[in-house]
Amino acid sequence: MENLSTMHDPDHMDRLLTESQAAEFLGYTVRALQNWRVRGGGPKFLKISNRSVRYRRRDLMTWANSKVVASTSEPMGVGR
Repeated sequence: MENLSTMHDPDHMDRLLTESQAAEFLGYTVRALQNWRVRGGGPKFLKISNRSVRYRRRDLMTWANSKVVASTSEPMGVGR
């Protein structure tokens, strides 16, 4: 869990998170993140190596904010 001093750190939004940390941050499973990486449609990520993936909080927040809609009749992701 993040504390207040961590959130006021200027680099807080750009620090790299592991796959598990990113999944917890978003409230999804690691498997969901893995599926989005293969199929597309998920948050941006950094591919450090063939076996190492990291996420920035900034990218996770941008992705989550792109999913905000005002009603159930609004199409998902249109124009985003």
